[in-house]
Amino acid sequence: MLVGYSSSSEEDGEPGRDAPNRGSRRPAEDDEGNRHLPEKKKARTEELDPKTRLPLPGCLLSMFPDDDHDSQTEDSSLHGGRVRTFKHERGNWATYVYLPYSPEEEFEELLEEVLSALEAHGLILTRQEEFHLSVSQTVVLRHHWIQPFIQSLKAGLSPCRRFVCTAATLKVYCNAERTRTFLGMEVSTGHAQLMDLVRVVDKTMTDFGLDTFYKEPSFHVSLAWCVGDLTEKTKEILEELQSLVDNREEGPFLLTLPCAEVRCSTGNKTFRFPLKP
Repeated sequence: MLVGYSSSSEEDGEPGRDAPNRGSRRPAEDDEGNRHLPEKKKARTEELDPKTRLPLPGCLLSMFPDDDHDSQTEDSSLHGGRVRTFKHERGNWATYVYLPYSPEEEFEELLEEVLSALEAHGLILTRQEEFHLSVSQTVVLRHHWIQPFIQSLKAGLSPCRRFVCTAATLKVYCNAERTRTFLGMEVSTGHAQLMDLVRVVDKTMTDFGLDTFYKEPSFHVSLAWCVGDLTEKTKEILEELQSLVDNREEGPFLLTLPCAEVRCSTGNKTFRFPLKP
């Protein structure tokens, strides 16, 4: 705040008029002869225009982001049109448990053919940035829960052994909010071992009051997605898409997923839990 002090002319009178010496001033008298001390003049203060305030250093702004930042995280246009299933809040971390899949060359070729066939029917799907098989729903984990949550998963998964599961059948999925449609490849072998992992993960979820996995899960690896509920339109050409999987020169394609490591993604962190040989 800037402080403005009175000028000498305001204090002593107009220029050109004689002013008595400050030390010889006498208090003024009223009609009854009572003397009154002169009132002290108050210092004037001026409010600083917010527009003229100096900007905060960037390091401070990054420590205390404002609401505009939160509104940007909710802007679906910044996320390919995807809509959050829960509101973004500071301290809330989106969390899910999964088995990673590293695609092979034949898988990449098949996926390109499938996406081209979809596009020929006016369906534009976006390929997944990474491929995995989920063994949990996506839940909201408070930041201070992360460490005990991870410790619980680690303890529960420690006796679990490695296995292999395969998938070969295309299937259409839609999320509960009907805001996104997925094309996935459903698991055909390894279902029993996957259910063992789900039971371990579900126990941790229950301990923390979080949603458990689906009662009758359709384990799958998601290949591509699009915004909105296009389930019926995609199903109409599913047979044609499946023929691309079955009628390959080398024989029907079989997605093979070596389940040697379970991962947990929470916010921007990923935790790994190797399974026993």
